[in-house]
Amino acid sequence: MAKEDAKEANKDMSSQAVAPTRKLGLVGGIALIVGTMIGSGIFISPKGVLQSSRSVGLTMIVWLGCGIISLLSSLAYIELGTMIAMSGGEFSYINTGLGSLLAYLYCWSSVIILRPASMAVICLAFAEYVSVICFDDCGPPVSFVKCLAAAAIIFITVINCYSVEIAVRIQVIFTVAKIAALIIIIIGGFVYMGKGVLNDLPEGFKDSETSPSIIALAFYDGLWAYDGWNNLNFAVEELYNPFRNLPLAILIGIPLVTILYLLTNMSYLAVMSKVDLLNAATVGGMWANRVLKGAAIIIPISVAFSTFGAANGSCFTSSRLSYTAAREGHLPEVLAHLHVTKKTPIISLLLTGILSLCMIIPGDISSLIDFFSFTAWFFYGCAFLSLIVMRFTKKDMKRPFKVFILIPVIMLLISIYLVVAPIIEDPDIGLLYAFLITIGGLIFYFPFVYFKWYPPCMDEITTFFQLFFQVVPTKYESFKEEDHKK
Repeated sequence: MAKEDAKEANKDMSSQAVAPTRKLGLVGGIALIVGTMIGSGIFISPKGVLQSSRSVGLTMIVWLGCGIISLLSSLAYIELGTMIAMSGGEFSYINTGLGSLLAYLYCWSSVIILRPASMAVICLAFAEYVSVICFDDCGPPVSFVKCLAAAAIIFITVINCYSVEIAVRIQVIFTVAKIAALIIIIIGGFVYMGKGVLNDLPEGFKDSETSPSIIALAFYDGLWAYDGWNNLNFAVEELYNPFRNLPLAILIGIPLVTILYLLTNMSYLAVMSKVDLLNAATVGGMWANRVLKGAAIIIPISVAFSTFGAANGSCFTSSRLSYTAAREGHLPEVLAHLHVTKKTPIISLLLTGILSLCMIIPGDISSLIDFFSFTAWFFYGCAFLSLIVMRFTKKDMKRPFKVFILIPVIMLLISIYLVVAPIIEDPDIGLLYAFLITIGGLIFYFPFVYFKWYPPCMDEITTFFQLFFQVVPTKYESFKEEDHKK
């Protein structure tokens, strides 16, 4: 009897299905891209890039190359995002172009590894820079850093559960703050250069690394700082006029970030020698102590704002992947539910938050970055391949923006290089774990997605979550031409 009541309640709730509301405009879209790209990376990755490239000249080439890679990738994603105007990013594109198996493996690895790892890294960086403010040169206890990172994850998750509007406002405010912080660093560096202080900048390409595999690791670190270039594609269904605002936001946001990153790295290398930069506990902190002296606390505070805003953007987009995949039947149905009045994917947000908290426990930033980059670029490559395949298999699909076919081909080759090169040079056990966890999703794919087995207890579980969190199923509403006026 209880089972029949659960089915009836589930049916009643399903009849109230709601769609996400479009609350992201052009400014919000730019803030989401810039705000998630400029996070912890520009304050962490310079050490990794310099360590792998070994020279100032090659370091700058890597940072520029990462910007070009991000821009070319985003051009391909503009076509994908306007052709398949659904949230979920790579999941929606791979599912449409290459089929459900690869799409499921992407969804599985992203929900379990990529997105939680990304949010954990960002919040750990946030906690480290806040700790600089609170503790002396001896540094904070590891437990303090991890507890603070956990508190940030919980707070951000609660905000995103409560309101889309507040989450977007936070993103805009913190994006302005982080751009201001980078401008301070850039101006300070040019003041130093104006005084004739150049440190190792004149060395150019002296002692450059020549191994393609080691250089690939430098790109891993640099691309981590650029990660977020695709985040707006995860929230297309909440973007006003995506055919206009998606391309504009990407074409404004990514070149802006590339210029800021190049100038910021010039400033770092003018103020600090290579040895100083590699030995710095926090790159931004050492720079501030040398340039701002008594006002040095400005930079740690600004970096804390920067990383907090990036974590907020990561949380916002991660949940959109979960509920889009659940809506397509690749994850439990309840993850595709939105709150009745707030229209937020509460259960998906809670899942992302809980998994991010678990990632903090081992909490080594460097290993998490490599873990993230290897898996991410495999599936970015799948998205580029999907675009190439759909040019031949779905010729009649409407394409408001059509990129030159050579661009996704080049990006597919770059993706293969970034995945294969580190394995050839120095196979790491972490990369093996990433691979095993990814294919481990097959255990769930065949019974639940391919054969569509529905566990007997799922109706009761779904009904409990619906009633407890006041959520109902989501539905997809395609973009209408009259929405152009918004």
